[in-house]
Parts: sequence; C-alpha cells; structure tokens
Amino acid sequence: MAPPSSHRRPRKSRALLIAVAVGAVALIASVIVAFRPGGGSGDAVSVADAGRAASAGSGAVTGTPSATPSPTPSASASASASASASASASASKKATPKATTAKRPKATAKAPAGTGSLAGRIRPGVTYSGVATFYDAGNGDGACTFGAAGTVLTAAMNTADYETSKACGAYVRVRAAGGASITVRITNECPAPCRVGQLDLSAEAFAKLAAPVKGQIPITWSLVSPSTSQKLSLRYKTGSSRYWCGIQVSGHRNPVARLEVRTSGGWTVLPRTSYNYFLSEHGAGCGGAIRVTDIYGEQLTVNGIALRPDVVQGTSVQFAQH
Repeated sequence: MAPPSSHRRPRKSRALLIAVAVGAVALIASVIVAFRPGGGSGDAVSVADAGRAASAGSGAVTGTPSATPSPTPSASASASASASASASASASKKATPKATTAKRPKATAKAPAGTGSLAGRIRPGVTYSGVATFYDAGNGDGACTFGAAGTVLTAAMNTADYETSKACGAYVRVRAAGGASITVRITNECPAPCRVGQLDLSAEAFAKLAAPVKGQIPITWSLVSPSTSQKLSLRYKTGSSRYWCGIQVSGHRNPVARLEVRTSGGWTVLPRTSYNYFLSEHGAGCGGAIRVTDIYGEQLTVNGIALRPDVVQGTSVQFAQH
C-alpha cells in the first residue's frame, strides 16, 4: 500500500498549473491592453518600437520628422550673406569710377590754362607780322610807367596793339627775316605813324637783329611766357589814399588781364588807364586785398600790401609759365 504522501502530490501539481495558467492569462491581457489603440500610459514603449530603435543606432530620430525638411538656418544665412556681399562688391566696382569723376575737379574752374581767353589783340600761339624800327629808349621807361628797365631789352608797341596798356609788361619774341631773334619786354607805346604789327625797338635791341643803318626791317613776333625767378610787385600811385587810389602791377611773367580789390560787396574790378594803373576813384578797396588775373585766367591774391604811395612792394607770387 502506497504511503499517504503520494496521494497529496497530484493536488500540488494542479495548484501549480492553475497558478501558471492564471499568470499567462494576466500577461496576455496586459499585452492586449498595451497594443489596444490609446491603451497604456504615454511613456509605454512597445516591443516593436524598442526593436526599431535598437536597429536604428545612435543616430535615430525619436521625434516625428516634418513632411518637407527646411534648409538649415546657417546655410540660408550664409547664402544670403554671400549673395549680399557679392552684390555689394559689384555695386561698389561700378560706383567708384562715377564717384571719382564727380569729385574730380574741373580744370577750367579757376583758370582756363593755356587758352589765353582773357587776352586782347595779342594772343598766345599767334604769329604777327610787321616791321621793326628803333628809338632812343633811354633807361627803358615809357608809357607803361614801370621805371628803369635795367638790363632787359625793351620795345614800344604800336597804339592798336598797345590796346590801352594791355600790352604793358608782355614779353614778345621778335624774329628778323634772316633768322636772328630776340626777346623784348613792352614798356612803351609807339603812336602814329607806327602801324599795326609794328614794334619800335630800343636801339640796343634793334642792333641785335640788323645794322642800325637799315633803319627798318621786316619781322614776325609772338607772345612768350619766359622763365623767370622774379616775383610780382605792386605799387600805389602817388596821391593814393583810402578815398582814391591807383594800383600798378609789375614784374609779371604774363600780361595782366584784370585787377580787382576786395570790398564789402565782394571783388570789384578796377578800370585800367593808358598809363598802366588800375583806378579806384571812390576809394573802394584801397589798402585791402588785391586779386590779379593774367590772360590765361590764373588768379593771384595778395594780402597785406600797405597803402604807401609810389613805393614798389614785392610779393611772393608769380604767374605760371606757358
């Protein structure tokens, strides 16, 4: 007869089987609940999801990507900056020449150099024909009232080309028919019977072109702008005061076309006399700043010339050579 314990084993086995069965049912139920739409907590991860994440590796994106990826901001900014810089550089290259041209100053703004546009009858670059005679010029002084000429060769200009002293101080190169030439300074006027184009040379000047016994020779002459170290000088006429004054320019390389004085209303042009002074008959500007313009349009302004009658006062300026 079997021992009593052998009859109790089957009951334990059944109990174990029942417990396993209940556990299995519970597991299946939990799995069904987890897979049910909307089931489980928000943090639950399914087995399938876990498998996909594991196979994706460290570069897996856990968020849901948008349908159309947008360009990265850095790339967009870089492209924009590059395009902007390129456009800016291009615009700069095109704008620079215009800016430079606009700022370039005009050559004719102050002095139309080389044109002689303010000249009278005697113009630069023109050759004049006539005859040369000679006279006893003494110390070289004459109608231009410059005073003694020193070692400079001089000549008197015919009345038409003298043109109310516009020719005063002009340097002209005189050439004889045989080819000899000299440069003289105009210091005097030659009245009739001197003809248009005629020069009445100092005796010393004539002798350098021909024998004095000839008396008269055919010549050509033209205006020149010589090399010189001399500076302009200014002189107030005898009797000048702040109520009336006459002003003369001497030592100029090129013929003087205009003289102005500064007044309360600006620069005032003074009329020129046949004896080569510019007059301020009512005293306007006497003793003030003086502006002198040559036939090429160059302007020289002089300050600080004292109102001292009949005294030659030097300056530090001179017209340019042409």
